[in-house]
Amino acid sequence: MPSTAQHPASEGPPGSHPATPPEAATAHPWATATADPLASASEAAARLDLETSPETSRLQDLSTVAPALSGGTALLRAPVDPATWRAVAQASIGFPWLLVTGVLSTVLAALGVGLLPVVGLGALVLLVVLPAARGFARVERGRLLAQLGVLITPGPARTRPRLRSWRGLVAATTDRVAWGAVAYAAVAMLLVALEVVVAWSLGAVLALLLSPVLSWDDGPSVSQVALVAAGVVGPWVWAVATQALALVHVRLARALLGLSRVSVEVRRAEAEAEQAREVAARAEQRADHLATTRTRAVGAADDDRRRIERDLHDGAQQRLVALGVELGTAKRAAATDPDAAAAALDHAHREIKETLAELRDLVRGIHPAVLTDRGLDAALSAIAARHPVPVTVEVSDPAALSAASPGAQAAAYFVTAEALTNSARHSGATRVHVVAGITRVSGHGGDPGAIGATGATRATGATGATRAADPTDAAGTTRDVLRLEVVDDGRGGATASPGGGLDGLRSRVEALDGTFRLDSPAGRGTRIMVEVPCAS
Repeated sequence: MPSTAQHPASEGPPGSHPATPPEAATAHPWATATADPLASASEAAARLDLETSPETSRLQDLSTVAPALSGGTALLRAPVDPATWRAVAQASIGFPWLLVTGVLSTVLAALGVGLLPVVGLGALVLLVVLPAARGFARVERGRLLAQLGVLITPGPARTRPRLRSWRGLVAATTDRVAWGAVAYAAVAMLLVALEVVVAWSLGAVLALLLSPVLSWDDGPSVSQVALVAAGVVGPWVWAVATQALALVHVRLARALLGLSRVSVEVRRAEAEAEQAREVAARAEQRADHLATTRTRAVGAADDDRRRIERDLHDGAQQRLVALGVELGTAKRAAATDPDAAAAALDHAHREIKETLAELRDLVRGIHPAVLTDRGLDAALSAIAARHPVPVTVEVSDPAALSAASPGAQAAAYFVTAEALTNSARHSGATRVHVVAGITRVSGHGGDPGAIGATGATRATGATGATRAADPTDAAGTTRDVLRLEVVDDGRGGATASPGGGLDGLRSRVEALDGTFRLDSPAGRGTRIMVEVPCAS
């Protein structure tokens, strides 16, 4: 349990205030996640490649429909393999269905083609048959998926042509997908009949195996032994033939009911074009975001320069003018009134100390010396030591933290200073918890992990600040980010209003290509979470 201690008043930049109770922060410092998304178009393209790649389809069909053709143990267990009995069921159920649909579609399609010379009549028949053939194709793809576990990607959807024009009529009667379904129905009708014959021949195989044994009288003859041997091998021949015919059936369905090679290429090109559009849109959004943040950063720098000029003019410069007057008074009174001269010198001495303190505060607001000399770890401890509220600081791997860029460390320092100032001035907090560390994430963000959640803490003397070790980095990632979280148990309700201190910090962080998140529900404390790339 980290120890805490009281510290004198803090100083930091002005602004709003920061999040959830420190207990929650200690238990799970990083409660939010940023997912790096694969684009939906990319996923669609990948799925399309997987589903329509000829090599992938062949391998899937072989392993699902006819594993015995691969040899090995699949061949040994072929008679009892579920794939064999799925093929038997498919042939048995599909035979009456394909017989009826094959005869109807073949006869009606032939009738429509034969009647084409009769103006309007043949086309009318085809306008009824071809849409029905598309419906048959949908049902057949679903049947093969349900019975054999084979997914066949359908061809392009039918667009309703305008039948009032010759072009529309020709398009309606030359539907490639529908004619493919008609051809499939005609061929599959014959193929499934062969499948049924083979599938139902198991009884004959078993009879071949048993009949010689039942007819032995004076011992087996050579022919009877040969029949028994053939009967023993027969179940494997039957199973392989059954699976092979089912595989031929699936290949036929893919060729006539699925996507053509041209359609595959068109779909792949469309998916790649959509992916390129999404990438371009994200790049444009990112460019706009960077332009906005850079503009805000330049404006914030100008505001800082004006603030420094105003502070020097209204503060240190006025004190130095007053100091000059005091020293002049002491010089004139030195000969005639030594007591008055001594009092003037005492007052001038106090003015010098106050001026130096004011200048140190001003310099610290620009860039604290401790951050340059000793790194972010020591700088955060120094802020905590000056804070009037007990502060717990956890830093995972201080050496890695010090390797972050000066800009990233400065952003983390000023966010902490602003948050602590707000907790003292506005939130009424009784405890503050600060967590800082380096985490490796993907190029566009990642799972925030749990920096310091498992590391042991140690007290740092009288300051009451503590540090934790061993950050947990996300695996398989591409860049390091400096993550900072400041949590208090105050009244909440903080907002990053335009022109306020927190809004300025947001601009500073976003200018470094970082993220700034503020969570401050009323009555539940404030949580500020910052992520800045270490190379910023």
